[in-house]
Amino acid sequence: MESSDERSVEEAIDPRHRALHQGSRIEWFTVAWNTTEFAVSVGLGMLAGSLAMVAFGLDSLIEVAASLVVIRYISRHESAGQARRALRLVAASFGVPAVYLLIASTISLLNREVAQSSPLGIAYLALAATMMFILGFRKRRLARFSGSSPLGAEARLSFLDGLLATGVLLALVLNELAGLWWFDQVAALAVGVTCALEATSNLRQASSLPDFADSFSP
Repeated sequence: MESSDERSVEEAIDPRHRALHQGSRIEWFTVAWNTTEFAVSVGLGMLAGSLAMVAFGLDSLIEVAASLVVIRYISRHESAGQARRALRLVAASFGVPAVYLLIASTISLLNREVAQSSPLGIAYLALAATMMFILGFRKRRLARFSGSSPLGAEARLSFLDGLLATGVLLALVLNELAGLWWFDQVAALAVGVTCALEATSNLRQASSLPDFADSFSP
């Protein structure tokens, strides 16, 4: 078994290993952040009656699962089929919120459910959106440097998390200022469609990879 000293030397010599190691650390941070984000967002969303905010919390939980998939992939990336397997699991991570958002937002629109004002939710979503975009940019940069498709796919999930936070934030503000009750559901519906497209794209990319290939395409 390779010792930690040997891995450190390898990472110092091989820039790709170093980038993947940095990617693993940022994914662990993502796990910690999104676990907290899940609890806060679902709690605030239930208080405000905001479907999109609850969906944002559930999306955070899905991203925890995707981050764990990428962490596992990085630890075993030299084994055959790891990139392809990781991409399929990340695709499933996109697919779960897609199904939920498409169904729940449609039902909420038909029932004309109105989200309540949530100043605390607005402040938190602004912070969450900023953090998700920062993490997404950082992961994308490391994915490009290391050529890692799974890390690149998870970076897109972070960007979507940021977009969802921005959409929910805008929905709460517009509902408060202009009474646009439907924007909450439309924001959730738009992210659901995007998640479905990303899931399809990742599955297509996974099916095209040979056993030992791992090529990131932005």
